[in-house]
Amino acid sequence: MKHEISLGRRFLGLSIDWLMCYAIALGFFGGSASFAERAPQARIPHLIIFFIEVLVLTAFGGATAGHRIVGLRVIQFNGGGNPTPVQALVRTVLLCLVVTAITYDENGRGIHERLSGTRLLDTRKGRK
Repeated sequence: MKHEISLGRRFLGLSIDWLMCYAIALGFFGGSASFAERAPQARIPHLIIFFIEVLVLTAFGGATAGHRIVGLRVIQFNGGGNPTPVQALVRTVLLCLVVTAITYDENGRGIHERLSGTRLLDTRKGRK
């Protein structure tokens, strides 16, 4: 099963999620100083918020906010249903390790997708 989803769309969806979580972390944990002083205080909360967002939205909705915006959805590799909470957890942990998300096989699946038994589906009309 050959994957036709571009790395650009994957990266755009991930970037949207990353920036959205960063804005939340800055707003709640950054304090009230200048941006340069606030940014370091938001690093750990940002990663925690990102982890929770990806885990919850993938497990219970099949897509993160960024995925929905760019027309992608996470499904089980075998069967095509929504990922289980365990699959979403494995995928999210590996995604947060970054290296697994930028290493792809011949079918265009990242290590985080292979080890979690998931894949991305293009939700735009007429594409898979």
